[in-house]
Amino acid sequence: MRRQLILALAPALLWGQPAKLSLKQAVDIALAPNGNTRIQLAEELIRQSRARSAQARAALLPNLDGQFADQSQTRNLEAFGLQIKLPPALGFSIPTFVGPFTTTDARVSVTQTVFDFSSIRRFQASRSGVRSAEADTASAQDQVAAQVATLYMAALAAQAHVEAAQANVDLSQALATLALNRKKAGTGTGIEVTRAQVQLANDRQRLLVARNERRQAHLQLLRAMGVDLGAEFELSGKLDYAPADAVTAKQAIDKAFAARPDLKAQETREQTARLSYSATKFERLPSLASFADYGSSGTGFNNAVPTRTYGIALRVPLFDGGRRDARRSESASQFRQESIRTADLRKQIELEIRLALDSLQSADDQVQVARDGLQQAELEVAQSQRRYEAGVASSLEPTDAQTRLARARDNQISALLAFNVARVNLAQAMGAIRQIVQ
Repeated sequence: MRRQLILALAPALLWGQPAKLSLKQAVDIALAPNGNTRIQLAEELIRQSRARSAQARAALLPNLDGQFADQSQTRNLEAFGLQIKLPPALGFSIPTFVGPFTTTDARVSVTQTVFDFSSIRRFQASRSGVRSAEADTASAQDQVAAQVATLYMAALAAQAHVEAAQANVDLSQALATLALNRKKAGTGTGIEVTRAQVQLANDRQRLLVARNERRQAHLQLLRAMGVDLGAEFELSGKLDYAPADAVTAKQAIDKAFAARPDLKAQETREQTARLSYSATKFERLPSLASFADYGSSGTGFNNAVPTRTYGIALRVPLFDGGRRDARRSESASQFRQESIRTADLRKQIELEIRLALDSLQSADDQVQVARDGLQQAELEVAQSQRRYEAGVASSLEPTDAQTRLARARDNQISALLAFNVARVNLAQAMGAIRQIVQ
């Protein structure tokens, strides 16, 4: 990804020229590790889930500790219940305060879970959490790809508006020149020259607005890509029409259910909740663990002797005040919530598919109508211009035709943008956004 970014920006870096940016390059840059912010955050969530999985796995692995203690102590024996009274005839007594004396102890301790089904289930749930985070990352990548593709199409539309506005200015300039020449020849009037110049000024104003909107569209695209907002580039694509592959609603829904990463992530979260509920339920089962320690103990290093302890411990839960039952009820509720979310997401996906198909069909029809309207407007402008040059029509006729041509050009650009955005939305709804940005 980084290499593609360098190659895309090479002309700007080496020769000071704006880089050519394709849709695929824009998406690749956004999906790079240092690209869009959402991608960076999603990668961090994967790292967090893997760390939690490692913590859950630690409960099933040996726990090894080493310790060393060298202590100087004094003790009050009476505090331990040792009150030894000797007969006075013996001539001595046992003191109640002893010390100071030194003890040295160095040892290694190990514990190992032999059987704890609850911990096993928690580890399985944590692994499912990793898969869910990975699926969430894939979903974030699809969303970012769709966002960048939509903004790229909007930038193409802004560029098309600039080109259309420039064409309108060129046409207005030609008509203004024609009106001025007719006035000089004595076949035109001053009002026709003024009218043509007003139209030219209006078109120049629209050109300035279109250029500003193009700069804003470029900035929005750069922000979504996660690169420097000062980067200069030119779009290598064009806002055009490519018929979409015919697909039925059922085919699209089936494909979405099989490919949508957000659905996979939600299904994995449901599985995680089920495993967590199982782990809480199995806390009622006994657990078995082994333990051992070995070391040297004495009043100093010169008289330390080896000591050891080993054994097994069986833990049988009896009563904890109802905490386990409360946790089990809570985890069961969380599992039911995830099941509800999964069913709701399936309905939402079906809704997105049907809306996207309707929007695509409507946009396709709009493109056809806009294309016909543009052809008719171009014919009207050509005919009105010839009539005006021949002196059989006033300047109002080409001016009105020019206005309708500008509207037809805007209609076509809007229809093409709606069609391409609808294609992006349908591909995203089907989980196939990467296929249309290649």
